[in-house]
Amino acid sequence: MAISINDRLVEASKLLSRAAGSLNVLRGINWAPAVRERFFAKGAAELPRVVYRQPDLSHIHELVKEVRPRLRGDVPELAYLRRQARSIALTAALLESVGTRRFFELSKQLYGAPSDPLLDGKSTSLDLARRIERTLSRLGAVDLGSEPEPRSPAHVAKEIRAAVDNMLGADAPKVVLTGKIAAKASASPTKIRIRKNASFTKEDVQQLVMHEAMVHVATSLNARRQRLLPSLKVNHAGITRTQEGLAVLSELMSGSLGPSRLRRLATRALAIQASIDGADFMELYRYHLDRSEDPSHAFDDARRIVRGGLITGGAPCTKDGVYLDGMVRVHNFMSSIVELRRPDLLPLLFCGKLDLEDIPALARLSKRGLVVPPLHMPPWAQDRRFIVSYLTYSGFLSRMRLARVRDHYAEALARCPNLST
Repeated sequence: MAISINDRLVEASKLLSRAAGSLNVLRGINWAPAVRERFFAKGAAELPRVVYRQPDLSHIHELVKEVRPRLRGDVPELAYLRRQARSIALTAALLESVGTRRFFELSKQLYGAPSDPLLDGKSTSLDLARRIERTLSRLGAVDLGSEPEPRSPAHVAKEIRAAVDNMLGADAPKVVLTGKIAAKASASPTKIRIRKNASFTKEDVQQLVMHEAMVHVATSLNARRQRLLPSLKVNHAGITRTQEGLAVLSELMSGSLGPSRLRRLATRALAIQASIDGADFMELYRYHLDRSEDPSHAFDDARRIVRGGLITGGAPCTKDGVYLDGMVRVHNFMSSIVELRRPDLLPLLFCGKLDLEDIPALARLSKRGLVVPPLHMPPWAQDRRFIVSYLTYSGFLSRMRLARVRDHYAEALARCPNLST
């Protein structure tokens, strides 16, 4: 008796979930604490020495090879799982090539590069990064209000704990302080970790809640409910652009994406391009040091760019370019589903770990009963009335010739006294 398409999909998803179960890109390209210690012990004047462990991921390639014959067929659902299988295999190959130029080539396939065109075929996230840097640099002397007051990591953990308990209820992860992470915070379905020696502000609290808890944690919790398609739980590199784009857009839609955070995301894209163009770790370190004046932060920011690739320049990790790129793509997708009268598709963005190109297949899988609706979504995403109003308005603005509008007001504004001095 021929196996049904539903059974094929379920079985293939289970195999892919098994294949990707041991994949962890950030863990595989992480630097040992001793690298930082040696760098500063030598006066922050020499390229750091990094040794990566070369993993044996042959079992992942074997499982992907086993599942591919089950995915033959010309339907979106099978094409979706074929893309997932390819991404899992490429992610494994990425980790197997740490410390080489091939890592950079695979990174570009999985995460893209800042100079890659967006869907309009013309604009790039590098263009956006340059615009952000140029605009915010010009506003440097303008009073945008006082900087948010600092918060201790313990206070931040307490505020985040209260927020996630309120939004996620019984599914809320624990919030703990730790000294074992490089980033300010990281999240999993069961735990949000706050770095106990990091500096925070009140603005960071809302940003972390919207980014880490209400996107990364929420989509992980929703994916756990996908009993029939467990591959929606997998954090392979192919879903990163959409996940991080959705997380940054969540900051924007909730009003928690401040200028300093936006500029930091732009700086990452600019630094990746500088590394592609040949900048080594020391040049990236000095570039970030000029902006933060904090040697520890500058080291971490430069490390993020070259980890896994070549510290001598020309072959970075391009993952940090996905934040701006993904935000634009997710925003454009949401604008399109409103204009095309398909807001019914919005919840699919939160049903698990996915790429925007997976939406047609996931809609069909949902109709088949193989994908269940998300239980957890950020407050702004639950309010379809707000989303439709906002995206209708922003869609109209995107069609205007804003340069002509600016030129119209330029002469009038030149005659206005500066009210901030």
